[in-house]
Amino acid sequence: MATGSGPAAGKTGDDTPTVGIVGAGISGLALTHFLEEQGVQTLTFESAARPGGTIQSREIDGRIVELGPQRLRLAGPVKSLLDDLDLTDDLQEGNTNQPLFIYHDEAFRVAPLSIREALTTNLLSWRGKLRVLAEPFTDGPKSGESVEAFLTRKFGREAAHRLFAPLYTGLYGTAADDMLVEYSLGKALERHGIEGSILRAVAPYALKGQDPPPIVTFEEGLQRLPAALADRHADSIEFSTPVTAVEPDGNGYEIITDSDRYSVDAIAMTASAPTAARLLKPVDPTLAGTLEELNYNPIIMVHLAADGDIVGHGCQILPEAGYTTLGMTWNASMLDRDDVYTAYLGGGRDEGLLERDDEEIGAIAAREFESLLGAHATVLNVHRWEPGMPAYDRSWSALDRLDPPADIEFVTNYTDRAGIIGRITDAKGAAERLVDGE
Repeated sequence: MATGSGPAAGKTGDDTPTVGIVGAGISGLALTHFLEEQGVQTLTFESAARPGGTIQSREIDGRIVELGPQRLRLAGPVKSLLDDLDLTDDLQEGNTNQPLFIYHDEAFRVAPLSIREALTTNLLSWRGKLRVLAEPFTDGPKSGESVEAFLTRKFGREAAHRLFAPLYTGLYGTAADDMLVEYSLGKALERHGIEGSILRAVAPYALKGQDPPPIVTFEEGLQRLPAALADRHADSIEFSTPVTAVEPDGNGYEIITDSDRYSVDAIAMTASAPTAARLLKPVDPTLAGTLEELNYNPIIMVHLAADGDIVGHGCQILPEAGYTTLGMTWNASMLDRDDVYTAYLGGGRDEGLLERDDEEIGAIAAREFESLLGAHATVLNVHRWEPGMPAYDRSWSALDRLDPPADIEFVTNYTDRAGIIGRITDAKGAAERLVDGE
């Protein structure tokens, strides 16, 4: 049973087992929701004053910008949660069927995500396209194989370099040759039950012409989702309350903050690996040491305002193009956000970028936007994410040694799938495991 003097403590007055949740980003909030739906008492702690973690929306010069994820896909887990929160009627649908581009050889070329686009795109030569068709005759992932080597073996060097590697690694900012497939892409294939040929697995869906889940957002931005979760479970969440340590306490744990101590029966850790390592060191120094091995890539987001007739979801920019910008989301086109574009810089491509000030970084993004798209851009905002995104690089082999106690659950984008859909799905699974463990 929870103890402590804060407003979240001891709210049931009985011996109901309590789960202490560290972090009120989308992982922690969704976990709070799923646990409390099943009658489990939770205490959720967040160091920031607002919910959402990386899901943060701001209004700048009358425009909505997203500091984290840019849109939602209305897939099953997301739709179910939105229905629970009575948010479905407030959604605004984006332009789902617009293309995504790869910048290659001084031009934007359509990234083929359908059979029609695969036939018509000029991103790949006909020889490159024919090589892709040989994929069913190749084997599945091999132990110790890099993502670059795997994709090259499966689809050929041209398609691997120009298409598949940028689409996959762009999210993490890590070079494909520094990512081990068994700790990254291989996990995604396992989730979809793909052991051998990727083309054979996806062909039935492609031939049926099934549309992807629609792209959606809210008028005031994606932060509407974590705000609704926080409102629903306000009695269980402490904001502006950083956890300073987690310590063993009999058969459970104590969560320690600057002002109080809370006894809980289990811990759900949703914080970044560096933070989790620091907090869990009193519980398990070996576990903390393993977490400290995981690398992150800092990401810088520059929000731009530009008046241009640009149609598409955005782009990935190949390294040999010589730009500092890794890629862009074209919010103005994809989501009808007035003149808003989001550029991504940093990652593992230019580590020295972090030493520059925001004004200089904004100027780089605006200058490169104009060079790439031919439209003048004004900087609205520069936002830095540190530690940033999990790198999923070779340091992820440390996960083989990640062995937390049974009553400490990791619900994170470094132990499971990144992205909002992945975080909601992971939280639902973690809730089921925690309930079964009780």
